Amino acid sequence: MPDQQIPAIEMEITLPADLVGELERAAAAAGRTTAEITRAALAHYLEARRRSGEEAVSAVYLSAPVTAMLKGFYEENTLLGDLKRHGDFGLGTFNNLDGEMVMLDGIIYRLRADGKTYPVADEVQTPFACVTFYRPTVSEEFAVELDYAAFQALLGRLLPSDNMLYAIRVDGFFQEVQVWSVSRQENYQPLNEEDHNRPALSFENIHGVLAGFYTPKFIRSLNFPGFHLHFLTADRRHGGHLHACRTGRIEIGIQFIQQLKLDLPMTIDYLTAHLPR
Repeated sequence: MPDQQIPAIEMEITLPADLVGELERAAAAAGRTTAEITRAALAHYLEARRRSGEEAVSAVYLSAPVTAMLKGFYEENTLLGDLKRHGDFGLGTFNNLDGEMVMLDGIIYRLRADGKTYPVADEVQTPFACVTFYRPTVSEEFAVELDYAAFQALLGRLLPSDNMLYAIRVDGFFQEVQVWSVSRQENYQPLNEEDHNRPALSFENIHGVLAGFYTPKFIRSLNFPGFHLHFLTADRRHGGHLHACRTGRIEIGIQFIQQLKLDLPMTIDYLTAHLPR
């Protein structure tokens, strides 16, 4: 069949004189007609609106189910550069568990066992990461001192349901923060006992940010259940996996998550593994 042409519809619009002038100058610079420039601008605007509508639904992206990593599969092929296409906020780890990961404002930080941050390239790979485009649904400030149990209870009261996913960001002053980070591991090996027993690093009277998620227990095979938070100092030089804290003046932002997107690794290790059912 011959190609069918979509019929054109003529429209007449009235524009302010200054906008007409801008349109004519843009057309002259591009070597195109004002009609062509107008059509291109309208198409760009409509595409942006379409994408905005698609992104309006909050989604968490998991690069792999966490059970694969807990099984001892510490090497996967998800590039950090690709991870950034799915979010600008989140946490995870790196191949061979070489440090804790924090992503803030689109920048990924590697937090090693010494509590310091190290640069990381987009070509580095991760066996597990959880990210989203962070747009807080609610945000509240709190100026009371809270120990870790009271802080967790406060977070719990801010969640309208235990059956949803939430992205959580806490900015402010902390009287004390205790963190730890796993040391580099060999693939297929369980976590070293010394990592479980290592004392946490402590920071006192410090500004920083907690970043992470709340995951309901019924999907524990996909992500760590409950609260999972990583800490990064305000100067972005130190941090780790949150062990405990005492808060001062803080601002808590929470994003309600409606969707979960999961990639399944296409590796021999994963495809032949006997994962918990």
